[in-house]
Amino acid sequence: MTSEQQGADAELPAPPKASRAGRDLPAAIAVGVGLVLLIAASLALYKHAFVAVVVVTMALGIDELRRALATSGIAMPAVPVQVGSLATLLAAYILGSDGMVVAVALTVLMTAMWRLRIGSQGYVRDVTAGVFTTIYVPFLAGFVLLMLRSGDGQWQVATFILVTIASDIGGYASGVLFGRHPMAPTISPKKSWEGFAGSALACGVVGWLTVVYFLEGPWWAGVLLGAITVVTATLGDLTESVIKRDLGIKDMSHMLPGHGGLMDRLDSLLATVPFAWMVMHFIV
Repeated sequence: MTSEQQGADAELPAPPKASRAGRDLPAAIAVGVGLVLLIAASLALYKHAFVAVVVVTMALGIDELRRALATSGIAMPAVPVQVGSLATLLAAYILGSDGMVVAVALTVLMTAMWRLRIGSQGYVRDVTAGVFTTIYVPFLAGFVLLMLRSGDGQWQVATFILVTIASDIGGYASGVLFGRHPMAPTISPKKSWEGFAGSALACGVVGWLTVVYFLEGPWWAGVLLGAITVVTATLGDLTESVIKRDLGIKDMSHMLPGHGGLMDRLDSLLATVPFAWMVMHFIV
């Protein structure tokens, strides 16, 4: 190699170092803060605004999941699932749990009927995908609107979201700093037991503080909420990882820089919300 070539190579910029956790951290923080501000503003200003945020978010999540399923040749019936999602969420907020269950049942029925028009080839596969999407996205999301119905609904929703976010932040920080022992190497190689411990600590502290100061509930209920959340949020994240591995994709989409797809952010929230609702409804 000549001295001129060596000089030219020396002037090339060094490649950027990837985050140890595999994220574009500045982009992830910016997007995360933006989403939190949007949710906080909608909860603080007007309950109906938060309902609109949930409805639009679930519609985008369903479309994202439809596109991901299509990569494996699964034609999820999008029209009845999207219409059913709107009906399920509005029924949850306006009519309560009974209305939500009826809306889900009708969505399942309409999904099976809608798919008849295409024929028998792949019928069971496509209808099953539609039913799975209906349960996974709008039905689980309906529990957050059941929270919102109560008198202190905004504070219940804020508590649930903050505790779930604490699981992600605590796990990320602890995993990056101390992660040595993989939790599920064949599913999510970057998830460690040290990260899980960090999630548990963060969830316990945030659950305790939010239940006591937001909801005026007993401290032990906040710790219980945190303990449940760290398990459900972790399992929700692992479930999403299994879905992506089965479909042969890395992220559900690239909608959220630094995070991947919308469903990559909703996985832990959707898995946690029914349990959070039960704790707040029956205990707090």
